[in-house]
Amino acid sequence: MNGHKSGRLPLAFATAAAMAATIPANAQDIPGEGARTGGLEEVIVTARKREESLQDAPLTVSAMSQDRIEKFDVSSLEKLASFAPQLYVGRSSNGSGAQITLRGIGSNSTSIGIEQSVAVILDGVYYGQGRVLNEGMFDMAQIELLKGPQTLFFGKNATAGVISLTSAKPTEEFEATGRIQYEWEAEQTRYEGIVSGPLTDRIGARLAVRYSDMDGGYFENQSTRQPYELLDVATGDIISDFSPADNRDAPGEEETLARLTLTFDPTDRLAMTLSASMTDAEVYQSSWNYTAFNCPGGVGGLNPNLRCGDNFVIAQNRMPSILARSLPYARSNGDLFNEYESYSITANIEYDFGDYSLVSITNQQENENTFGLSGDFQSIPSATFATENSTWEAFSEELRLASQFDGRFNFMLGVLYQKTEREFDQWVSTAGVANTAAPSPELVYVASQKQSYTDGETIAPFFEITYDLTESLTLSAGARYSDETKESEFVHPYNNPGLGGIWRTNEIAAADQSFEETSPEVTLSWQMNDSMMLYGAFKTAYKSGGFSNSGIFSADFMGGSESDFIFGPETAEGFEFGIKSTLLDNQLRLNGTVYDYEYDNLQVDFFNSPTFAFITLNAGKATTRGFELDAEYAPFNLAGLSFRGTLAYNEAEYDDFVAPCWAGQTQQQGCSTTVPGTNGTPGQDISGAPTAMAPEWTASFGVNYDDYLANGWGYGVALDGVYSDEYNASAFDNPHAMRDSYTLWNMSAYLTGKDDVWELQLLGKNLTDEHIVSGVVDGPSTPVAGGAYADQMGFTSLPRTVALQLTVRYN
Repeated sequence: MNGHKSGRLPLAFATAAAMAATIPANAQDIPGEGARTGGLEEVIVTARKREESLQDAPLTVSAMSQDRIEKFDVSSLEKLASFAPQLYVGRSSNGSGAQITLRGIGSNSTSIGIEQSVAVILDGVYYGQGRVLNEGMFDMAQIELLKGPQTLFFGKNATAGVISLTSAKPTEEFEATGRIQYEWEAEQTRYEGIVSGPLTDRIGARLAVRYSDMDGGYFENQSTRQPYELLDVATGDIISDFSPADNRDAPGEEETLARLTLTFDPTDRLAMTLSASMTDAEVYQSSWNYTAFNCPGGVGGLNPNLRCGDNFVIAQNRMPSILARSLPYARSNGDLFNEYESYSITANIEYDFGDYSLVSITNQQENENTFGLSGDFQSIPSATFATENSTWEAFSEELRLASQFDGRFNFMLGVLYQKTEREFDQWVSTAGVANTAAPSPELVYVASQKQSYTDGETIAPFFEITYDLTESLTLSAGARYSDETKESEFVHPYNNPGLGGIWRTNEIAAADQSFEETSPEVTLSWQMNDSMMLYGAFKTAYKSGGFSNSGIFSADFMGGSESDFIFGPETAEGFEFGIKSTLLDNQLRLNGTVYDYEYDNLQVDFFNSPTFAFITLNAGKATTRGFELDAEYAPFNLAGLSFRGTLAYNEAEYDDFVAPCWAGQTQQQGCSTTVPGTNGTPGQDISGAPTAMAPEWTASFGVNYDDYLANGWGYGVALDGVYSDEYNASAFDNPHAMRDSYTLWNMSAYLTGKDDVWELQLLGKNLTDEHIVSGVVDGPSTPVAGGAYADQMGFTSLPRTVALQLTVRYN
C-alpha cells in the first residue's frame, strides 16, 4: 500500500470523546496494593458440553476471554486467525465463500456444496457454511478453539477442529455501553450500543447493535476502462460496450448487526434463553481481497497493467451497462457487489432435576447471499461477469440428558436432528457471445445459466460415559452415530447455442445420497496432583459426502457426467497425548500436546482454469502429526503483568493423492498421469507433498500490562505476535503458490476512567503489514502455453490497520 490514508476523525467521534470527559466517576477509592493480587485467572470452557476448568479438560483447547476479545477487537473469524497460530481463514467471493484451515486440514472454497472441516459453533448451534464469515461476530463472551477431530461433542463435520463462539448474556445489574471506532486505512466508522440487565427478578434482556460504514477500503483498485464486445450468434452482429473503471478502494463495506437475548428462570431448576440475531452486510467489490501475488514476468497474464506481488492491489472493473441492465440481481451502476442477509433464532432450555440435567437447543437459521463478480479477477477486454443468488435454511434440535451423580459413574445421552435446504442460481456472461433470440431478455447476454438445490436431513444420536477408575484416574468413552441423506439436482436451463454444446442444456444431474457412520472416542486422564494432569485420547471424526451445487455440467471434459458433482465422506482417526499443569502457586500455566491423525478422502474441489470447469475430489490419505506447547505467566510480585506464548510443530502431508495438475504444469514437472474416476483429467502424484496452509513451525507471543494512575484512572498496553513458517497456499502442491515465513504483530493501548466508565483505546493490527495469503486459485483463462503458469490469485488478509475507539459505560 502507499501508506495509510489521511482520513480525518469524524465529528461524531470527537463529540463523543468530549462527552465522555464530562461523565462523573462513581465514588470509589483508588485501587490500592491489596486490590491487585496477580496470578492466573481460572478459565472455564465448554469443550465437552459442560462447564469445566481449562486445566481439567483432557483435549487441546485454547480460550479467549471477553476482556481479551474487546482488548484486541476480535470481531470476525479473520481477525481471530491473526491471534491463533495454525488457523488460516480465507475469504472468497464465490463457491462456499471461505477456506478455514487448522493444522493444515481444511476445505477449499470453490464449491458451495462442501461444508467446512473446521466447524463454527455459535451458542451451541452448528454453522457449517463458509458464509459464516459474514455473521455478526460481536458482543462475544468467549471464543474457544478446539484442535483436531471433535465429532463426539460438536456433531457433524468437525474433522479438523471447532471454533466455538459464546455470545454475552444479560447481566444481573443494569448496564449500558456505547462505543465508536474509527479506522484510518479503510476510513471506517463503527458504532456499537449494548443495553443489558434484569426486566424482573426472573427475566433478563440484552440488546446489542452494531453499524459500520467505510468511506474507503483496504485494497487499491487499479482497474482501467476496457472494451466489451460480444458476438450475437442470432444475427452475426457485434455488440459493443465497455467495462467502466472502478478506482474506489475496496471493499467499501456497510454492515448492520443486531442480537437480542432474553433469559427467563421461572424456577431455580429451569433456565431458558432465547436469542434472535440478524446480519445485513454489503460490499461494492465482491472479490475485493483477490490479489495476484505471483505472475509470470511480474504482471498479469490477462492484464499487463496489473502489477503482481505482495502489494494489496486489485484490478476489477464494473460490469458493462448492457449486463448491469439485464442480468438478474445485477446492480444498475455495474458494481461488483456482494450482499449477505441472515436471520437466526435459538432457544436454549436447561432443566435440572436432582441427579440429572436436560438441555434442549433449538435453532432456525437462514441466509441469502447475492453477488455480481468479475470471473477473471482482472481488468481485461470482454471479461467474464456473473451474478448469483443462493439461499440456505436450516432447522436443528439437539437434546442432551446428563447425569450428575456423586459416585464414580456418570453419563451423557444426546441426539441431534437437522434439516437443511440450499438453493443456488447463477447467470454467467463469458466467451464473448450473446443471443438476441434468447427466450427472455435476461438471457440475451448470458452464456450459461445454472440452477441447483440440495435438501438434507441428519439424525445423529451420541453418548458418553465417564468412570473414575480411581480417585485420580478417569476413563471417558463415547460415540456418535451419523445418518445423513441429501437429495440434489443441477441443471443448465439455458446455454448460448453458439458455444457448441460445451455444457449440457436442460439435462439434469441428480443425486440421492445416503451416509452412515459411527465415530467412537476414548480418553483416559490421570490427575497426578492438584496442579498436573496427563491424558491420552483416541479420536475419530466424520464429514458426510455431498453434491457440488456450483459445479458445471460439462459435455465431455473433466468427466462430463453426474459423477463430477458428487463426492464421498471425509474421515479422520488418531491419537493425542497431553499434559496440563498449573505451577508456581498459580503463577504459571504450562500445557503440551503430541498428536498424530490420519485423514481419509479429504474433500477438495478443483477449478480447471483453461476450461472453466469444476470437479470435486476425495484426496486419498493425509496425515497431521506434531506437538504444541503453550504457556501463560502472571507473577504475584508485579500484578497486572502477564505473558503468554505458544510453540507448535506440525507436519501435514498427503500420504496418497493423485491430484489434478496445476494450470501450466508440464509432463516434465510431474503432470504425467490421470486423476482416477475423472475420464482422463491430467493428474500428478503428490503423495508426500504438504497439504495447503500447513507451515511446519508456528509460534505466538503476548504480553499485557494493566495498572492505575493516582487519580483512579487505569491504563494498559498489550502486544501480541504470531510467527508462521513458509507454507504452500495451494491444495495441489503448486510451487508457484509458496509463501514465505512471516511475523505479524497486533497492539492495543488504552486509558480508562475511574470505575471504567469510559475507555479510550488505540488498536493496531498487522503492524508489520504482512501480505498473508490464506488460500489460492489459478487465475482463470490466464495463458499457460510454453511452460508458463497461471497467475496466482490469493485470498489475502487485511493489511496494517490502525483504529481509535472510545467506549462509554453506564451502570
